[in-house]
Amino acid sequence: MAQEGEHTPNSASGNRPGFLGEALPGSEPLEEGQDLAAAMVSGIGSFLESELARADAALAPGAWTEADISARRGALARSIGVVDNRLPVSALELVGNTLAPALLARTARWEAWAARWPVLPGVEGEGLWLRPVAPPAAHVVVLPDADQAPEALAGLTADIPPSGQIAARLADAGCEVLIPVLVDRGPTWAGGHPRREYVWRMAFEVGRHIIGYEVQRVLALVDHLTAAATDGQPVALYGYGEGGLVALHAAALDRRIAAVVVSGHFRDRREIWREPLYRDVWGLLRAGLGDAGLAALVAPRPLLVEAVSGPVVRGLPSGVPHPGVILSAGTLEPARPELVRHEVERARTAYDRHGAADRLELLEPGPLAEGSAPGQAGGVEALLRVLGLPPHGTPARGCLDRLSPGPEPRARQERQMRQLCDFTQGLLRRSRAVRDTAWQVADRSSPEAWARSCQPFRERFEADVIGCLPEPDVPPRPRSRLVWDRPDWRGYEVLLDVWPGVFASGLLLLPTDIQPGERRPVVVCQHGLEGRARDTVEGPPHGPYRNFARRLAERGYITYAPQNPYVGDEAFRVLQRKSHPLGASLFSVIVAQHRRTLAWLSGLPCVDAARVAFYGLSYGGKAAMRVPALLSGYCLSICSADFNEWAMKCASEDEPQLSYLFGSEYDMYEFDLAHTCNYAEMAGLIAPRPFMVERGHRDGVGTDEWVAFEYARVARLYDELGIGERTELATFVGGHWIDGRASFAFLERHLGDPRGVRRGAQRGGDDGRQRP
Repeated sequence: MAQEGEHTPNSASGNRPGFLGEALPGSEPLEEGQDLAAAMVSGIGSFLESELARADAALAPGAWTEADISARRGALARSIGVVDNRLPVSALELVGNTLAPALLARTARWEAWAARWPVLPGVEGEGLWLRPVAPPAAHVVVLPDADQAPEALAGLTADIPPSGQIAARLADAGCEVLIPVLVDRGPTWAGGHPRREYVWRMAFEVGRHIIGYEVQRVLALVDHLTAAATDGQPVALYGYGEGGLVALHAAALDRRIAAVVVSGHFRDRREIWREPLYRDVWGLLRAGLGDAGLAALVAPRPLLVEAVSGPVVRGLPSGVPHPGVILSAGTLEPARPELVRHEVERARTAYDRHGAADRLELLEPGPLAEGSAPGQAGGVEALLRVLGLPPHGTPARGCLDRLSPGPEPRARQERQMRQLCDFTQGLLRRSRAVRDTAWQVADRSSPEAWARSCQPFRERFEADVIGCLPEPDVPPRPRSRLVWDRPDWRGYEVLLDVWPGVFASGLLLLPTDIQPGERRPVVVCQHGLEGRARDTVEGPPHGPYRNFARRLAERGYITYAPQNPYVGDEAFRVLQRKSHPLGASLFSVIVAQHRRTLAWLSGLPCVDAARVAFYGLSYGGKAAMRVPALLSGYCLSICSADFNEWAMKCASEDEPQLSYLFGSEYDMYEFDLAHTCNYAEMAGLIAPRPFMVERGHRDGVGTDEWVAFEYARVARLYDELGIGERTELATFVGGHWIDGRASFAFLERHLGDPRGVRRGAQRGGDDGRQRP
């Protein structure tokens, strides 16, 4: 029975009648009856989870050579953005005024001071300095969880029990202790995102990370302590929860750190995609840098894993200022003890290789431990032991004199976050100059020279921004079924395998007047966010797609409307979370699907493989920028309702109504895109093939000014290459939809009349050669 919107066979068709459900010649019958779009998203999710498990299982830190360790240390620094030169710390600056003096408290053994120190231009670290009265026996940086104040770990408040006041306990034992403030998980004033996520979003786009920024604040202290420590005393770290994560990363990067305690954090990271977004790290597992891998970078220095449960984060932060904003999912749950033990044992192979198995210790809490605070499993005693210091008891609060209220916590928290935001916004504003410098080496002497010289940029864009997944290892096994039989065209639903459980699908519209032996141009018509391929064929007449796949088929083009996997809201957005640790993205999958689709289309006897064009709207416009930039099989590209100053669109604080920084779409972020390929550079990778931007003046996806600014760079390139006629910015009075007037003319100008002799300027392929 024909489904709604489908037609029964029509004997008036130009060729023989079709029968609904029959397959295209050369393909098997398509029998799948479920929602193929939802099945696609589900299959991709399962595939990515299997790839995460495979990457995790391949970890063998015991076999790493010194060269392997050095390479991974460099990969870690890049993936968390520890790439900026720190400022020198000649001395700690005391923070106080007449109402709140810098000296906060005093005991018989140490004093607590409010302090800060320079880190990066405009960025400071801030926290507490516990200065021992006697010369220090060691130097320890204590890192609280993100939602803990330094004062709690110093015993200046009663927020945690005395046994968990690890900074005070270490100071009582004669250590100089510094306690930085971490950016917390509370809601920002803008958009309602947790503060850590808000920083993550803008930082990710410029190749930085909230983890890396916190590590920089710690390493600035290590710089100071190692430079000032003429006594030769060791520098150690002790971190809990988010502080444990930062401590582990810092110790993995910097061999000056003599020992580290990781409390309430250590576990395997195969399901890192379930954790809060601000823990999303590009390429983490691809580089083998789960917690066992990071431990291997610490080896053979002492690593003490204190297996307390750590902080629990469930749901959204309280006090969100804009309840209508959808925040990214992500939780922190206590790690199961057996998983912690398993990860420690994997790390032990690296310590065994150094003959230092006793320097990796798993500290598990006893049955009488008080909750999940740091220090509940003997971390303080174990650290003092490895530092060669005698144990010391739990501090008594009655021995502490509180002298000053110190800095106001909320104002201090805002300072710490705002400094990181301002630093990141500066990187964003300067990113165009970085790209311009890098692209100066591209040869503009001719279209052919440009295409050749762009290949290294294309390879970097695919490897470092889009990301690569394994080559498909299954045959395509094309399946199809006829779903429309109209007088002017027939429509087939098509499915092609890509990886196990992952397929590409779409709708192929074939004009009925194609003659035997004739080859026609193809226009690939890509839908947008939450769209379906069918929307481009039989959607609402005045909907965003204006049925452009059908209208082009009626003009004589073969059209193909792929189903892309950005449907299902959180079901597809989490695919980014699953792919990022692999050094991949949603577009890694989409590119692979299109690569397979192109190969299949090019093999159809009625298709002119040299004339396959791409035309996408909205999220499909994103595909129109990225997919043809990487796949030379597309002879031209039209980006509709998406072209932008993309880095600013994702990360700028200056345009709250336009920037994804304030919205729910966390899937938009691509690691270090701002320094590699913005939209002008993506268009440069498409050049010298024809490229068009279709823009409605009232389209809220951007502003005319942003679009014109970025497109001017494209037009200049095409003019410099002597092919200015191959690019166009077509504007119309309207909104977020396909207009079609200028774009259809652009297609005919560069693809030719699909039913007759080609007219207008010839089209150059991606290698710059003229094609017949």
